[in-house]
Amino acid sequence: MEREAINPVEWSKGLGFDQAVLVSGQTRTLYCSGQTAMSHEGRPQHDGDLAAQLTLSLDNLESVLAEARMTLADVVRLNVYTTDVDALFQHYGVLAARLGAARVAPATTMLGVTRLAVSGQLVELEATAVA
Repeated sequence: MEREAINPVEWSKGLGFDQAVLVSGQTRTLYCSGQTAMSHEGRPQHDGDLAAQLTLSLDNLESVLAEARMTLADVVRLNVYTTDVDALFQHYGVLAARLGAARVAPATTMLGVTRLAVSGQLVELEATAVA
């Protein structure tokens, strides 16, 4: 797989994401459902703690990727849904650090929503990975 960052502007790189990612020669594409701070038994975790929910959401996303023999490094698209954009920006370093460690800057969209499917959840991560 070849991956090419498309950035007609430079400011997004400072925030850790590319404007677009061109993928060619791909062999497998994984479309992940939104991952939230849920236990393996399906119970919501870390009520009211956005940083902890973001960390567990990332852990859960990595578990899905691993099951498909992929890692965060294979993520080309990441949608971030949150019920509190301002609070998420305060904890965005959690996400940026994990993506940075994987040496990946996926095309990313962050959306503020009134609520997520599971009451009490503050953040949800939806990804597309290509390997």
